[in-house]
Amino acid sequence: MEYVTRIVIIGGGPGGYEAALVGAQLGAEVTVVDCDGLGGASVLTDCVPSKTLIATAEVMTTFDSSYEELGIIVADDTPPLEQVARVVGVDLGKVNRRVKRLALAQSHDITASVTRAGARVMRGRGRVEPDQAPDGSRTVIVRAADGSEETLTADAVLIATGAHPREIPDALPDGERILNWTQVYDLEELPEELIVVGSGVTGAEFAGAYQALGSKVTLVSSRDRVLPGEDPDAAAVLEDVFRRRGMNVMARSRAQSAKRVGERVEVTLADGRVISGTHCLMAVGSIPNTVGMGLEEAGVRLKDSGHIWTDKVSRTSAPGVYAAGDCTGVFALASVAAMQGRIAMYHFLGDAVTPLNLKAVSANVFTDPEIATVGYTQADVDNGRIDARVVKLPLLRNARAKMQGIRDGFVKLFCRPGTGIVVGGVVVAPRASELIHPISIAVDNNLTVEQIANAFTVYPSLSGSIAEVARQLHTRKTQREE
Repeated sequence: MEYVTRIVIIGGGPGGYEAALVGAQLGAEVTVVDCDGLGGASVLTDCVPSKTLIATAEVMTTFDSSYEELGIIVADDTPPLEQVARVVGVDLGKVNRRVKRLALAQSHDITASVTRAGARVMRGRGRVEPDQAPDGSRTVIVRAADGSEETLTADAVLIATGAHPREIPDALPDGERILNWTQVYDLEELPEELIVVGSGVTGAEFAGAYQALGSKVTLVSSRDRVLPGEDPDAAAVLEDVFRRRGMNVMARSRAQSAKRVGERVEVTLADGRVISGTHCLMAVGSIPNTVGMGLEEAGVRLKDSGHIWTDKVSRTSAPGVYAAGDCTGVFALASVAAMQGRIAMYHFLGDAVTPLNLKAVSANVFTDPEIATVGYTQADVDNGRIDARVVKLPLLRNARAKMQGIRDGFVKLFCRPGTGIVVGGVVVAPRASELIHPISIAVDNNLTVEQIANAFTVYPSLSGSIAEVARQLHTRKTQREE
């Protein structure tokens, strides 16, 4: 009888379900243990829901900012003295019902795909037993919601349990007025005055979305600017856009507490100032789901933050135990989690594997305009981590941007001096998430600015600016060498 490799995956997010698909495809006996539904936070409470909400906000923003310039006339009975009043609105309850419906449908589709591939899906929470058997196998105890337990034996275990919203002790969410980002989809009415605490990616995305939907938004940032971890030029553009659209951006303001006062919320800052709003969204980071799983007892090394240490092929410090996704703290991106999960399976099952290369990862901030990045950054250049030439081209010069009424945004490329190899890029534009792909291909395949410049682009198109930046870098290189 032929031996079949047994793999247990704890967690059904992108890292878990993508690993399951690969493991099953390569002939392993795969069991996925999950307590919430396949897709994890990415599908059920994070990426899919938030980007669905943002899709509605994007339509609102496009309409509000462009219809007059593009010559669109809206029939409206607003009295003449109030012509500047908003002429479109949003039914947030209907939007959120659509959000949850789409998230659930996506989760069901993933479950069907994993099951069709031959993997078993179990509902419950997994715990790794401390001792490894003489044959190298591991034991995983699965506890169901009703308290019953089942014991699984695995030749390899993949931990892909994700993370949950971080909470401030004096600003605990109540699900009604003080919310974390998993609770906003239960709102039936649009917050009149929303305070967003945290100016990272999650805070910026929700602040921009609710501003577009019609809320009066105050964004509380403990740092000097919004999106402190992103390209500084891109962050500056977005902050300027936020302020122009009426958002109150409070820099260098750390929130200490948030409390309900009747039907309002008061947020107290470290300097004693108090901000009042109808709702407050806490977006202050996340905590890895690694507690109570027996990981350290099983030899899995955890960082001080609680994240699981992994190498570039997703191995942990414990033999036969791998990890993927937000619980590793590598990059809080669904695409990275999925790649980590796939790499773990390729490595353990003896298939060809390429170690994780974070410098080839493309990422996007779904604000308006969007911010997409790949490869080395401006900070890497400024700090001397890489020697690179940089050119930034505003979209204002782009013919298609002018036609569409796009005023804000740019394309920036980084290339190596001498060779002209593209090592990074930034795009700030509507749908920058679509425009970053050619730059990602260039970074991943060591293409040069000359190759990018010589490839045909459609005229007029926003992607034409990518070729134009490459031409400018190529020209400057040629001039210097002469």
